[in-house]
Amino acid sequence: MTGIVDLDAGTVLVGGGGADYALPQVLLLKYANRHGLIAGATGTGKTVTLQTLAESFSRAGVPVFMADVKGDLAGIAKPGDPNGKLHDAFQKRAETIGMTLDYQDFPVTFWDIWGERGHPVRTTPAEMGPLLLSRLLGLTEAQEGVMNIAFRVADEQGLALLDMKDLQAMLVWVGQNAKELSLQYGNVSTASVGAIQRALMVLENEGGDRLFGEPALELADMMRLDASGKGMINILSAEKLMNAPRLYATFLLWLMSELFEQLPEVGDPDKPKIAFFFDEAHLLFDDAPPALVDKIEQVARLIRSKGVSLWFISQNPADLPESVLGQLGNRVQHALRAFTAKDQKALRLAAQNYRPNPDFDTAEAIQAVGTGEAVTSLLEAKGVPGIVQRTLIRPPLSQLGPIPDAERGAINAASPMALKYGGLLDRESAAELLAKRAEAAAADSAGAGAKGSDEDLWQMDREHTRGRRYDPGLQIPAEPKARRRSNSDSIAVTFGKSLARQLGTKTGQALVRGVLGSLFRGK
Repeated sequence: MTGIVDLDAGTVLVGGGGADYALPQVLLLKYANRHGLIAGATGTGKTVTLQTLAESFSRAGVPVFMADVKGDLAGIAKPGDPNGKLHDAFQKRAETIGMTLDYQDFPVTFWDIWGERGHPVRTTPAEMGPLLLSRLLGLTEAQEGVMNIAFRVADEQGLALLDMKDLQAMLVWVGQNAKELSLQYGNVSTASVGAIQRALMVLENEGGDRLFGEPALELADMMRLDASGKGMINILSAEKLMNAPRLYATFLLWLMSELFEQLPEVGDPDKPKIAFFFDEAHLLFDDAPPALVDKIEQVARLIRSKGVSLWFISQNPADLPESVLGQLGNRVQHALRAFTAKDQKALRLAAQNYRPNPDFDTAEAIQAVGTGEAVTSLLEAKGVPGIVQRTLIRPPLSQLGPIPDAERGAINAASPMALKYGGLLDRESAAELLAKRAEAAAADSAGAGAKGSDEDLWQMDREHTRGRRYDPGLQIPAEPKARRRSNSDSIAVTFGKSLARQLGTKTGQALVRGVLGSLFRGK
């Protein structure tokens, strides 16, 4: 591509600003990890802005992750059509802002939690942790406490929680041993265990259990470049996922926490390691407890030094907490409608977040911009917020809109991720280990009972040899207390033996989980 897009290395074109839209509005890649906001009412052009930014990051060698909530981002895998119905409008826009339209495709990997329209995305309960799982299940504080106990015991006993059945089996064991566990960890209510199991059943019925399992997603597979040096654009199919908004939000929070936890500190890099777009960002915060919102804000602030660029996409900036909104240095604000008093107040608040431009009133501009236009403020040298500008967003280089299912399927089949994530791995973990322990406990109980029967027969034979008549109705004395074993005692003994066998292989550390959970526990 020629024109102002390539004027300076380390910059990407967002659009043209000024009175005639000829003033280039560029995003400095070295400040892209100061995060960003794309906001605006439905139909004002947010999707096009998202697509053009994803293209720009990819061209700069930055991998991208984004959720496709409407199913129309897949076209980024194909070049735009010079004979298409939108070409004339895009060509005119390109000429207005001073760029040459050079249609091209971009490397894409499709992902899908259900594994239907992309490669399966899986994690494990151990990696997600009790905090995010509790949010996903909508648990109360008491139920979340029981979930924490289950994870703590699993860590201490070397019981890997790798899928849904592992978690369910662990909760059954916690419920069966509630009395003993309460003495060490605090109250464990069997009613709370039952409530958690019911929530897991609802999640399973909705298909959410497919999120848990192995092989778990490796972030390195999302942070790839193609042979030409373009960053991989990872598209999560979210049309179906949006019907389970809590699952969608929890998955995105987990992914953000994994990025924070796994990526090394890089300070202020010349460009981000990965750009991460949160579409329908308000779902991250709906009904979220204050403690969780605080942690999201904390991670958003700290993840900058990991080289991650976070972009929040929503209809209104007011959908985001102030603590998070304050972390977003680059802003693209499409039109907002102000039909009610509440809308007008939100509009005034949105306008106050920009560095004023003496040439126009920001609030009026936010209402007046048309489709494909926006009010922008992008960080300048030294991270200073730029003066707000009315901007004509550049046209996309790839196809705007969806692609046929056959083409999507061909892209999936050709991807190396198909072989890695296509099959489900089910190795020995908590469910299998607890089943073995239960079998061992049952065998111990049966052995103890057989031993007691032999001793009773021996005692009866001795009495007979003394000349006493054996009375079948005579009640046999109970086995001495020192020799008695209950089923729960056998489980405890077996549990202890298994722990002793595992001490030689345990690392001495609990299972590593998402940073949101670990930060929460460390508070």
